[in-house]
Amino acid sequence: MSSWNAEGLSNEELMYHDECILVSPTDEIIGHSNKAISHVFSSETPRGLLHRAFSVFMFDKATGKLLLQQRATDKITFPSVWTNTCCSHPLHGMSPSEVDKQAQVEKGQVPGVINAAVRKLKHELGIDCEASGIKNEDFKFLTRLHYWAVDTVTHGKKAPWGEHEVDYVLFLTVDSSTLTLAPNPEEVSGVKWVSKSELITGMKTGLWSPWFRLIVNKWLLPTGGWWDDLDVTMTTDKFCDYTSVHKFDPPEEHVGGAGDAQLPYLGSINKIEPVNKNAALKQGAYGKVKIHKESKISQLCRVSEVFSAVTLLYIKPLTSNLSSPAIANRFDKSSLDFCDHILGKVSRSFAAVIRQLPEQLLVETMIFYLVLRALDTVEDDMTAFPSNDVKIGHLLEFHKTALGDPNWSMTGVGEADEALLLEEFPKCHDVFKSLSPQSKRVIVDITQRMAAGMAEFVGKDLGQGTATLKEYDRYCHFVAGLVGEGLSRLFACSGLEKASLSAELHLSDQMGLFLQKTNIIRDYLEDYVDGRAFWPAEVWKKHSKSGDLGYFSHQGSEEVNRRSRECLNELVTNALELAPDCLAYLGLLQCQEIFRFCAIPQVMAIATLDKVFNNLDVFTGVVKIRKGLSCTLLLNTNAKFEVKATFARFAKSIMSQATKSDPSYSRTIKACENILEICEPEGANLPPSSIISVLNFLAPTALAACAYDLFNSARSEKWGDGVMLPRLDDTEDVALLGVAFGCIIYLLAFGALNFVLGNIKAEKEEAKISGGRMSRSTSVKTLTPAIVLSGSSSFE
Repeated sequence: MSSWNAEGLSNEELMYHDECILVSPTDEIIGHSNKAISHVFSSETPRGLLHRAFSVFMFDKATGKLLLQQRATDKITFPSVWTNTCCSHPLHGMSPSEVDKQAQVEKGQVPGVINAAVRKLKHELGIDCEASGIKNEDFKFLTRLHYWAVDTVTHGKKAPWGEHEVDYVLFLTVDSSTLTLAPNPEEVSGVKWVSKSELITGMKTGLWSPWFRLIVNKWLLPTGGWWDDLDVTMTTDKFCDYTSVHKFDPPEEHVGGAGDAQLPYLGSINKIEPVNKNAALKQGAYGKVKIHKESKISQLCRVSEVFSAVTLLYIKPLTSNLSSPAIANRFDKSSLDFCDHILGKVSRSFAAVIRQLPEQLLVETMIFYLVLRALDTVEDDMTAFPSNDVKIGHLLEFHKTALGDPNWSMTGVGEADEALLLEEFPKCHDVFKSLSPQSKRVIVDITQRMAAGMAEFVGKDLGQGTATLKEYDRYCHFVAGLVGEGLSRLFACSGLEKASLSAELHLSDQMGLFLQKTNIIRDYLEDYVDGRAFWPAEVWKKHSKSGDLGYFSHQGSEEVNRRSRECLNELVTNALELAPDCLAYLGLLQCQEIFRFCAIPQVMAIATLDKVFNNLDVFTGVVKIRKGLSCTLLLNTNAKFEVKATFARFAKSIMSQATKSDPSYSRTIKACENILEICEPEGANLPPSSIISVLNFLAPTALAACAYDLFNSARSEKWGDGVMLPRLDDTEDVALLGVAFGCIIYLLAFGALNFVLGNIKAEKEEAKISGGRMSRSTSVKTLTPAIVLSGSSSFE
C-alpha cells in the first residue's frame, strides 16, 4: 500500500499513475488498470473498462444548497462541464485502503470509497475534511449506478475517451460558513452553491456531465426525492439501496466513440436492474469475468463438430438410469427428485455424466458429489463466518453434523443454488441414509479427510496462490485426489469393478490432480479476482517481474506477454506429466459406463490444456473449448482406443505449438512424447485429414454464399415479379444451384458416414478389448445432456 500524492504530477501523468479498480457488471472486483487504459474507447474496448467511481454531493445544512463544480478546461475527459461537488475514482494500492469488498458494500459499508472521497475533496477543492471537522461517518452512502458515456462533446463522434463506471453516490451536509474552498485550477475552473430551483433553471443551458444528469433526473429532482427532505435522506435508510446496481445507457449525444458503442447496452435511462443474489451464478467469481468463446460462424464451419452436436442431442444422447424401478424402490421420491434437481443446478456439466451411470452406482455417486459440493460451499464462502476459526470448526465437524444429523442444515452460507443445497440438506441426508453401509462409510471417510485438508488451507493467505509445488499438489490432493479415491472405492463396492480397484490409491489420486490442475490453470483470473488463487508461487514468481500474481493480467507489452506465456506453459506441462497415470487408471476399468464416466472429464481436460497452452486469453478471462468439440469428445469415449486417440491428438497439437525459446520446451515435448508412446500404437487419428478439414470448412461456406446470391437474385426480381424460383436457362443460376446441391450432398454423406464408421469401430473395439471384458450393465433411458448446452471444458 502507498499514500497518494499528486504533487508535481499533471493530469496526463496522473492518468498513467493512478490505478482504477476494475469490476464486473455486478460490481465484483476483477483487477485494476491505470486511468488512461480504463477510459480508452476503441475497437478492442468500445466502452472502455468498467471501473469503480464515486460522486459526492455536498449540501449546506442551513440553506439546503448543493455545491457544484465546473471541471477544468484541461481535463482529458469531460472538460469544462458542470457536475456535482466532487467525482473521481477509488484507487487500487492506496493507504488507507480504497477497496471495498462486495459483501461490505451490500451492508452499506464503504470505508474505501469514503477514503477516496476524502482524498479527492482535498485535491480538487482544497477541503481538508479532518481540519474542517468532517468525519468519515458523516458521509451517507445511498446507492450505485452502472452507466457509460462517450465524451463526444469534447472529442467528437469518434472520441477516444469516455466513462464506464459503477458510480457510488455519497451525500454530505456541512456548515458552509466554516468551510474554506481552495479549488485546484488543474481540476476545477469554478464552483457555486445552488438551490433546487436554481439547478433546474441552470440545467436548461450549458454543459453538464452525463453521470450528474442521470443522478439528478432519477433521484434528486423528482418530488419526494433525495433533495426534498435532506434530514430524512441523511438520518434514515429510506433512500438507501445497497444491493442494487442501477443501470443506465447514456443520452444519445454520448453514444459512438472510436469503438462505435451503440444503444441499447444496459437499457433505457429509466431501466433499473438490481443485483439478484439468487441469480444463477456460481459461488466466488464464476460468471463475473469475461468468457472467451469462438464465434458462432467459426463453430458452424466445423462440420464434424456440428454433426457431433446433432448426434448427441437427437440421435445418440447420453443416458440416465435415475428413473429405473430398482432405484425408485430404494429411495424416497421427493428427496431423490430434489437431489436430482439440485445436482443439475450446482454442477456446470457433471450432472448428465453422473446420470448415465449404472443403477447400482448412480445414487451413491450423486450423493457423494452433493455432499462434497456442500462442503466446498462452506469452504468457499469468504464472508458468512465471523472468523476463520469458526469456519474451520464447521469444516472439521461436517462429517458428523451434515452426515450424522438428519435435520442439519445451514443458512446464510453460499450463493444461489449452493446456498439452497445447504438450506435443504436434510433431503440429501434422507437419500444418504438409505445407501449401503459400505457406500456410506466411503462417503463419510472421504468427507472427513477432505474437510481436514480444506481446514488446513482456510487459514492461509491465498491471494497470491500457493507457496510451493508441493503445497499446490497437496491442495489438489485434498479437493480432487481424494475424490478419485472415493470413486474407486464406490466402484468396487458396487461390484461392477474388481475389489482391488479400491486399493489403487496412486493412480486415482493422479487422475484427480490432472483434472484439478487443469481447472486451476484455466481459472487463473476467476480465482485471482476472488482472492483465493492456487497457482504456485514457486513457478509464477520466476516469471512475474513485479513479484505479484496479478502481473500476468496486465496484457499488452511484449515482455508481459512473453513472461505470461512461459509461466502458463510451465504449469500446463506440470499437468501434462500426469496424463500417463490417468490413462493407466482408465486401463483398469471393466464396466463401460464407469469407463465413460471417468474418461469424459479426462478428454475434456486434455482438450482444455491444449486450448490454454500458449494462450494469453487465460489472463483476461475464462477460456473454454467449443461446444461442438465437447460433443465430439463425448461421443468418442465409448472405447479405450478412442480415448487414446484423443489424448494423442491433443498431445500432437501441444507439441506443434511449443517453441524452443520457451524455458519449458524440453519438458513439454517429453510429456507429450510419453503420451504418444502410450496412445499411438492403438490410437487411430480421430480428426479428419487435412483435405477433409478443408472440405468441411468450404462446404458450409460455399452453401451460405450460394444461398445468399440466389436470395439476392429473387429479391431483385431478376427472375420476374413475384417469381421465387431461378431460371434454368440462366447459366449462373444453374451453377449456383449445382454447387449448393453438391455441398448439401457432401455434408449429409459426411455426417452419415462418420456416424456409421464410428459405431462400427467402437463395436469392434468393445468386442476385442480383453476378450470382451468391458461390459455394459443396464438398459437405459435417454436424456438430452446439459453438457451439450454448457460447452464446459472440464468437469467440476
